[in-house]
Amino acid sequence: MVNLPIEYSSKKVTPFGGMSLMKRFIDQTEIREQLAQLDLPQPSSNAGYNPAHITEAFWLSIWTGASRYIHCDWLRYDSALQEIFGWNRMPSQSTYSRFFGKFSQKRNTEVFPKLQHWFFKQLDVDNLTIDFDSTVITRYGEQQGSAKGYNPNKKGRNSHHPLMAFVSQTRMVANAWLRPGNTADSSSCKEFMEETFNEALKDKRVGLVRADSGFYTQDLLDYLEGKQLNYIMAARMYPNIKNTVWSLDNWIELTKGIELNEMIFNHTDGKSRRYIVIKKKVEDRPKAAGKLLFDDLPGYRFSCYVTNLDLPLDQVWNIYNTRADCENRIKELKEDFGLDNFCLKNFWATEASFRFIMVAYNLMSLFRHFALNHHNRATLKTLKVYCFALGAWTVNHANRKVLKIALNTKKRPWMDGLFSQINNLSPPFVYS
Repeated sequence: MVNLPIEYSSKKVTPFGGMSLMKRFIDQTEIREQLAQLDLPQPSSNAGYNPAHITEAFWLSIWTGASRYIHCDWLRYDSALQEIFGWNRMPSQSTYSRFFGKFSQKRNTEVFPKLQHWFFKQLDVDNLTIDFDSTVITRYGEQQGSAKGYNPNKKGRNSHHPLMAFVSQTRMVANAWLRPGNTADSSSCKEFMEETFNEALKDKRVGLVRADSGFYTQDLLDYLEGKQLNYIMAARMYPNIKNTVWSLDNWIELTKGIELNEMIFNHTDGKSRRYIVIKKKVEDRPKAAGKLLFDDLPGYRFSCYVTNLDLPLDQVWNIYNTRADCENRIKELKEDFGLDNFCLKNFWATEASFRFIMVAYNLMSLFRHFALNHHNRATLKTLKVYCFALGAWTVNHANRKVLKIALNTKKRPWMDGLFSQINNLSPPFVYS
């Protein structure tokens, strides 16, 4: 086999010519103008970067594959990509560290709810289903807030334990908080819900709230009922709930290996509420989720949900089951958006980058829904191969700069269609 000879060229070529789609899409959202109105940290010298530039460059780094701050340095040498976005330079790793290091708890509380509220105000969608969840992010250093707590994948390792709220209809993040790793599941949940409903989504009608068992407290149930919100929440199998489940009879067989029941239950000094109980036979449903509750019934797993909906048992269970899609959102955030790895020593600096990642995710979700149509569920990893990773360079033609994209002739009409569709977009973005 003969090897090709090697030569070098100084031609400014980018491997991400398709990012010109995202640049034009961001222009249409007008998010830069909103960033300029927020209390973002300002540069300490005239030569410093505009904070909106730093933020957008951070998003661009994530979209092109960065999962650590050091990876963001890659784009400093991609002058063609900088020309696409109209920049003459890109921030360095130390610039990002200094920028996020200026965020505090007060600034995070002022900036991100306003930014999320503005974002969702651009979306013409209402009667939202909000899914609350938490996750674990393993840390390997001595960062503030990283502590030993519940960590199913890396037991004994330090971690952070963030809270997240997802909008089911748009597959987006409504709100997100970072918490120390040794935080109890239900800690700060009410305050998190209040910020989500009263600030981030204050102009939106919430039709249903779904949450896992980490949110199961009487205080939160009372809060949701006080706001007259419908909810389905997984219940913790406390001993008094287990005893009541054990005494149930007249189970309804839904399908082979799955039976349903319901009960009216109240904790001591608590309000009576409706609980839906699912019993799954392990022999017939070996992958079924749930708890093995009773030694006398070793072959059955049980799940329990509390709700204020007056719907048939199977409908309540099916409605809750679609909540599992938020686990896919968390997985994509970790695998494609670097959620696990963008971390600084200071806790509030880490939270700032964490919450900006959520906005980067929302922008990409908005792009793939309105620009890509039948590919609107593609992951970022797929999109990079599908339409972003296109070799491109700039040339001067007739006294103006032109972007040349290397693309097969058959795919050029498709790419032209994307540009045309993006140019015709403008807020509000109407979800059918």
